[in-house]
Amino acid sequence: MTETVKLKSPVDGSIYAERPIATDQAINAAVGRARAAQEKWAETPIVERGKYMLAMLEALVAMSDEIVPEIAWQMGRPVRYGGEFGGVKDRTNYMVEIAEAALKPVMASNPKDGFRRYVKKVPLGVVMVIAPWNYPYLTAVNTIVPALMAGSAVILKHAAQTLLVGERFQQAFDKAGLPKGLFQNLVLNHAQTEKLLGSGKIDHVNFTGSVGGGRAIEKAAAGTFMSLGLELGGKDPAYVLPDARMEHAVANLVDGAFYNSGQCCCGIERVYVHEKVYDEFVEGFIAETRNYVVGNPLEQATTMGPMAQARFADLIREQKAEALRKGATAHINMKVANDKAGSPYLAPEVLTGVDHQMSVMREESFGPIVGIMKVRNDEEAIALMNDSPYGLTASIWTGDIEHAVAIGDRVETGTVFMNRCDYLDPALVWTGVKDTGKGAALSAIGYDNLTRPKSYHLREAI
Repeated sequence: MTETVKLKSPVDGSIYAERPIATDQAINAAVGRARAAQEKWAETPIVERGKYMLAMLEALVAMSDEIVPEIAWQMGRPVRYGGEFGGVKDRTNYMVEIAEAALKPVMASNPKDGFRRYVKKVPLGVVMVIAPWNYPYLTAVNTIVPALMAGSAVILKHAAQTLLVGERFQQAFDKAGLPKGLFQNLVLNHAQTEKLLGSGKIDHVNFTGSVGGGRAIEKAAAGTFMSLGLELGGKDPAYVLPDARMEHAVANLVDGAFYNSGQCCCGIERVYVHEKVYDEFVEGFIAETRNYVVGNPLEQATTMGPMAQARFADLIREQKAEALRKGATAHINMKVANDKAGSPYLAPEVLTGVDHQMSVMREESFGPIVGIMKVRNDEEAIALMNDSPYGLTASIWTGDIEHAVAIGDRVETGTVFMNRCDYLDPALVWTGVKDTGKGAALSAIGYDNLTRPKSYHLREAI
């Protein structure tokens, strides 16, 4: 009997899609096609590669009427938010735009008579993308487009929860006329993925997911010497200073904590507020959170859908219960249909009276819950922000840029925001520290991580 991957919808618990996993023969054939296609692709001018990427983007956007409800069925994001096409457009267009400049050879800075010396940025070969379900298009496009622009072939293995996204990418690339073999979507189980990574046939893997998943990727790839890009867990903090514009800070931090049911890599999971504005901030944050409408993501009125899986919601329930046992106070306590153990439907929650002895303030939640702590000064805030095994982003809310930079310099994080959060700018590198992983995506630095340097030391004819 053929093994399949089943996609259970969080909307109603039904099996929304089911696909057979690839056979070993199909996997080997796919890698062979990728390798053969990549050799010719590496000779294709960068401008020509870009035309294919933009045609793919056009084809993908043309499917939006089908894709938006499809995302809701697969992982629960409300249809009112219209998919992920704004970010997909921005990132694709930017990475295509900068490709020629980012990939050009680097000339030696000290010219020598009779020699030509430079470093080329050459394609890695076959790049594997293991994409997550929470932003299934945005996270995948971060590597797919620049890897292809850099001259590599791409094999995509998408999360089981967003099984159909890989097929949509395949359809878009096929419609764009991308040469066969350069982009291939494969349905794999964990054992097949690990076997492929350990085969030595993959030159680079980019994985977005859990810390445990990242460790499994490293273990599977051990000894192959492939390069890795790993974006793993996060516990992103915010620090609100006395001079913050309070209404702006509240609105943006509530959105940063609860958009996508809190299932955001760089979502706000903990907030530290200066004691001078703590009461005002908490009052506003609670009031704003109560505006959420939790329900069926296919209905326009819904602003928060179910979490992608019931077990994710149960983790949030456990974190809340533990915090309350240890003395925290819950302020929302919203009544929501089906909000019970074993259900993916969950109301947003705001906790005060929290501390770092509670898992909700140190362990990744990845759901609609946030703890707010009062701090006396910058020193206390910085110490608390750094008291985490993770480091993806941190946001600082103040009217003083230099002050924000000074604080940001001391926070262990990949990105420092001021007066915004939960956002990727394709012109800036996306990276993390500590257990958040390693590697870099987007910007010109992202291209450096998707190529290898090759030196040319040429003596001219004597």
